[in-house]
Amino acid sequence: MENSSKNSYYAIAVILALGFIIGAFIISNTWRKVSRGSVTITVTGSASKDIKADLGIWEGSFSNESAVLTDAFAKLKESNKKVKEYLNSKGYADDKIKFSAISTTTLYESKQPVGSLDYNYSGKKSSTGGKAVGYRLSQEVSVESPDVDKIDLLSREVTELINQGVEMNSNPPRFLYTKIGDLKIEMIGLATQDAKNRAEQIAKSTGNKVGEVRMSKTGVMQINAKNESQVSDYGMNDNSSLEKTITSVVNISFSIE
Repeated sequence: MENSSKNSYYAIAVILALGFIIGAFIISNTWRKVSRGSVTITVTGSASKDIKADLGIWEGSFSNESAVLTDAFAKLKESNKKVKEYLNSKGYADDKIKFSAISTTTLYESKQPVGSLDYNYSGKKSSTGGKAVGYRLSQEVSVESPDVDKIDLLSREVTELINQGVEMNSNPPRFLYTKIGDLKIEMIGLATQDAKNRAEQIAKSTGNKVGEVRMSKTGVMQINAKNESQVSDYGMNDNSSLEKTITSVVNISFSIE
């Protein structure tokens, strides 16, 4: 009977000991998971894509001057006609050609030595007290088209109008990408995948696995001319090149399992 009681005590002791061991193991394992779960890895992901502008805008201006305002206006009207006909010949319909309001500048003669004239193009009377000697009338013109190569060519050839007596000035064309909103979503997705791949490589090298996302921050988009890599805190937005490269950057923190 006494032996039977001792055996019972031993059995209870063994069970309790096993219980403590198992409990300690569970607590230790749980703590390890909690502790590891608080560890994060932060990586930067990026993605780039080459794009081509899908809208071109060309702007230019022309002017004429004369001692008589009505004569200056008549000359400008003739220049306007020649500019319009030239653009029509290049395939631009009348409704695609936009002319600005006419700008008028009064030209004044400054008091200079005899035989020399100095014209003030500010439109205000010269500080030297010169009299009005003429008028300069100018007008701006612009066209836009999805045919960006055609716009590019126009910007370089339109000064041919000088041969027709038009005082033509051509500004550098602007080239835009109008679907940037949709592209941003795609680029953020690609940059995010790149960040995850980087995190997985780092975690794998230490025998760990990447868990859930703990923090995510998207950087500004950089749109540069192709083969350029300028960066701005506010984002680059190149409008001078046909061929462009858009770059997206994200910073993401992952938990470690």
